[in-house]
Amino acid sequence: MTADSNLPHVAAIQMNSRGEVAPNLACADDLLADAARRGAQLAVLPENFALMGAHETDKIGVAEADGAGNGHTPIQDFLAEAARKYGLWIVGGTIPLASDEPDRVYPSCPVYADNGERVARYDKIHLFDVGVPDSAEAYRESATFVAGPPTPHVVDTPIGRLGLSVCYDLRFPELYRAMAAEGAEIVVAPSAFTHTTGSAHWHVLTRARAIENLVTMIAPNQAGHHANGRRTYGHSLIIDPWGQIKAEAQSEANEVIVAPIDRARIASLREGFPCLSHRRLF
Repeated sequence: MTADSNLPHVAAIQMNSRGEVAPNLACADDLLADAARRGAQLAVLPENFALMGAHETDKIGVAEADGAGNGHTPIQDFLAEAARKYGLWIVGGTIPLASDEPDRVYPSCPVYADNGERVARYDKIHLFDVGVPDSAEAYRESATFVAGPPTPHVVDTPIGRLGLSVCYDLRFPELYRAMAAEGAEIVVAPSAFTHTTGSAHWHVLTRARAIENLVTMIAPNQAGHHANGRRTYGHSLIIDPWGQIKAEAQSEANEVIVAPIDRARIASLREGFPCLSHRRLF
């Protein structure tokens, strides 16, 4: 038995999500089952795991009221049931939850305990309204998404304090500093990074956030070509607090990667290399 086998394990679930909800949920169920079989206690799905539609407005048609139950919330019901069925803590990537505006939804990242109870909801703070340099790509998430309030979210789990972020948040290091200040030991970043920006920045950003804050980063990504013609980068990652890549997806397809979480190492690094307490703000 190796030392790692005695440690809790986490899974990052990479998906090539399609333009209909039901097949994506079936695919996610298979991947979560695989994560559980491989010993994961926490599994993280990618951004927009339930739908990567042909049109940005497709998400409006599948948006759910906040809270599972009554048969009217199939995505949330699926996540709660999968958590119970597999005995997994699940971070549900992002799902579209209804807002007060009929033409915009919240990009919400829910966390479910292994008994199926939802214990946290984080609404993505930073929306991807950009023109990608040196390409014809342009995105305006604010046309169909409502940004969440600028409040960091950190939740207790059996494997450590878990901070929540999503995709474009990776470019805003102050959010991760705030989560570290609230005791985050692990931070998730479910994403749908474009192939263009991912090729340039995905590894750099995820490793930097881990190193700066001495946290383990779990960063599942969308991968491959989608119904809207978009190509996402894949290369889902689990990165330790010293910036070492512990696991990386190797395909542009559905894939589960698993790695151990060593809370003692996180604590040891923070004690011996106390850059978080050395900060001097100007």
